[in-house]
Amino acid sequence: MIPLTDNNPTRRFPIVCVIIIALNVLVFLYDQFHPVLIETLVRNPYGATGVARDSMGELSFRYALIPAYVTGMIDPGDQKPLSPLALHPAWLTIFTSMFLHANWLHVGGNMLYVWIFGNNIEDALGKFRFALFYLLGGVGAAVAHILSGPTSTIPTVGASGAAAGLMGAYILLYPSARVLSLVPIFGIISTLIEVPAGLVIGYWFLLQVINAQWLGGGEMLRRGGGVAYVAHIGGFAVVALLILLFGGRKLLPPPGPPGFDDSHSDRHPSREE
Repeated sequence: MIPLTDNNPTRRFPIVCVIIIALNVLVFLYDQFHPVLIETLVRNPYGATGVARDSMGELSFRYALIPAYVTGMIDPGDQKPLSPLALHPAWLTIFTSMFLHANWLHVGGNMLYVWIFGNNIEDALGKFRFALFYLLGGVGAAVAHILSGPTSTIPTVGASGAAAGLMGAYILLYPSARVLSLVPIFGIISTLIEVPAGLVIGYWFLLQVINAQWLGGGEMLRRGGGVAYVAHIGGFAVVALLILLFGGRKLLPPPGPPGFDDSHSDRHPSREE
């Protein structure tokens, strides 16, 4: 089930949401056109050790999150030139990594989720609180990722943890809003269906939990990378908890004046700032 858009209108232009999307896309484009050569130690099935050469974007090379650097289990200075050069102090990569992406599908998918769920969250929370919750979702995702594999030297990038945080807020504030989703039927055949947000996001979250358990969480990262499912769970949980602590649906603005049409969703008109 892939969400494409929702029927949840906003009352104000989501400027912070647009800035976040634009910043991520611009950083990704810069990264794509400024590759650097990297070398990493690899071990073949017979135990021999060699050097593998690959390339990655300059910004990703320098500012990706590397759990072993953040936890201090490996000194970045000891790894040159076999590993990316982490930002110093290494904990700053918790923030920089959430604006970096590996490929077009990665950045496109994350920004689609930020737009679908983020514009309504900004409308409800206001610009400052929305930006803060977005960053805290990314931080929660990074912390969960680090705890799941504290010795991992695999660079991690992406805004998926922050986007997951927005989904955690959305399912609590707008559970019955309708989300137009691409739903696969019989494998290769898909159809478009409007599905309640609670079902779409709940199904997505269940997949993250199942995959994190099935693929081994942090152990998967130590074996060679993949999707950081534990990070998604962390970002989702942190922002959902913050929404509950701040009052849940009480965060929504008061109902509009008589005659206001809110028949397309369960949201309320947003207050002005």
